[in-house]
Amino acid sequence: MEAQTLVALPVVLALELSAGDTPSHRTLSRDEAAELAALVAEDLHALVPQVAEARLAVAGALFDAVELLRPGFPVWATLDELARRVPRGHLENVVAFGTHEGHMPAQPLEPEAAFADGPMRLLPISLLAPEALAESLSEKLEVELVGRGEAGTRTADWLMRTLGVRLEHARYLSRNDLLALTCVQYEHVNLAPLWTLLEAALLTPYREESTMSARGLALRYHDGKVEAQSPADWLRSQPGELSQRAHDFAGAVFELRQYAALLDAHHLPLMLSNGEPASGYLLETFGTTDSAYDAPALYAHEAPGLGVVAVTLAQRGDGGRARVLAHGYPLHPKALGPLVTELAARHGVSADLHALGCILLDADGQLGAPAQALH
Repeated sequence: MEAQTLVALPVVLALELSAGDTPSHRTLSRDEAAELAALVAEDLHALVPQVAEARLAVAGALFDAVELLRPGFPVWATLDELARRVPRGHLENVVAFGTHEGHMPAQPLEPEAAFADGPMRLLPISLLAPEALAESLSEKLEVELVGRGEAGTRTADWLMRTLGVRLEHARYLSRNDLLALTCVQYEHVNLAPLWTLLEAALLTPYREESTMSARGLALRYHDGKVEAQSPADWLRSQPGELSQRAHDFAGAVFELRQYAALLDAHHLPLMLSNGEPASGYLLETFGTTDSAYDAPALYAHEAPGLGVVAVTLAQRGDGGRARVLAHGYPLHPKALGPLVTELAARHGVSADLHALGCILLDADGQLGAPAQALH
């Protein structure tokens, strides 16, 4: 069973925790991982006896779905690579990876503290099957895990004792099952378009995919990243009175923040279709300073409950209209400072931010800035 003839079949052990429970630790020691792997092997052999002909690899680490569902599936890719290095016959072809001196054997197998509080914890498993067996084993796993994939009593008891939690359910899923489950979860919270982009990045990264958010913001997956229509550009096509347009604009920025947080968790870069990659904020520039106008200044558009939703760099001048040079959109509260600093540095202006107390639209209903001094 040479390395190049093995086909990796990704599986996961999904632990649904009782409400309020948190595992005492996110990773297992080498010895603990080996104990768990033996129990997992027993469970899977009982479901699909052909598993005995494959190499079973278990990562002793608890992840969130967002950590496992990233382009290239780095956790499984790392687990597969480590498992392929182990000589055939070692530990009866069941291999486990846990911590040594507090660290997992490779960085991708270290769960992130930021995602440690979810109600479902996922233990990655991989079956490395000979090429001749892989297709039929994969098909059997897909069928059996959906129908009878509950973990054995011994496995569930061991997990509860070792992790110090109560489990509502412990069951084996194929990676396809995990994808389907995550899709349903995103649809449930009105983020089906996000799943469209994520699915493309995970399963067909070479293809473009376009969609629209629930509020009509255009989104496109392309070349390993997601491009979003800017909220100011989106605003140009919106109807209604100024107050309604301002309210809708705040909603669009809120939605973009949701997308940005989840895309970041899935390690999928976000950028504006006419701008630059996000670094906690999105930024679009329209022009350079015109000496016929006043010196540029920074203005903060604010919305109830959302804080600053946009920062506009603009110059005041004659004619009753401000000259807008750039818009920036902080994607989370801590990004406002870096956004203001970046705009000020790029354009050589003061970093003083003038609070508008509202979302200021010009006479055409576009995101604007005061034409006259605020004082």
